[in-house]
Amino acid sequence: MANYREIVTKAIVSKGKKLFTSENSVVVENPSTILGCWIINHNFHGVKKGNDIQIEGNYDVNIWYSYDNDSKTNVVKEVDHYQEIVHMRDVEGVSGEEIMVRSLKQPNCVKAEIQGNTIHYVVEKELGIELLGDVKVKVETAEEDPWDDIAEEKSQGPDDTIRENFIEETI
Repeated sequence: MANYREIVTKAIVSKGKKLFTSENSVVVENPSTILGCWIINHNFHGVKKGNDIQIEGNYDVNIWYSYDNDSKTNVVKEVDHYQEIVHMRDVEGVSGEEIMVRSLKQPNCVKAEIQGNTIHYVVEKELGIELLGDVKVKVETAEEDPWDDIAEEKSQGPDDTIRENFIEETI
């Protein structure tokens, strides 16, 4: 007959990744050309809401542009806030949840264009989400072998190994 034990451990119960795209815009005076767009200071965290993970975050967008017929330049800084909802599978009945969100692809400006006095830009980012929880694992344990008896061996004492005539034997 087999013996079973239950082990309670923390394990990844659901995980996935998702690519997010967002479009934003900023109004500036008389832009001529976009010279660059970069994103820094990405911060985020996740919260479980039912079977969904709500990811809230922000990042700084810096857009370098020329104006006044390309004779002057300026940098406009925007802080973009976002909230993304991700549906996770297989999360019913999981206790002790912990959410780990990782940036698999940092936010990057993939498109920027000027329309009048407005600069429209598109940002892509890829996030990986892992939901950790307490799970029970049932394992079969082998029956324990009984302990073997160790027989006592007669040891030779010091008297058994001493030869009293050793010196006379070597001469």
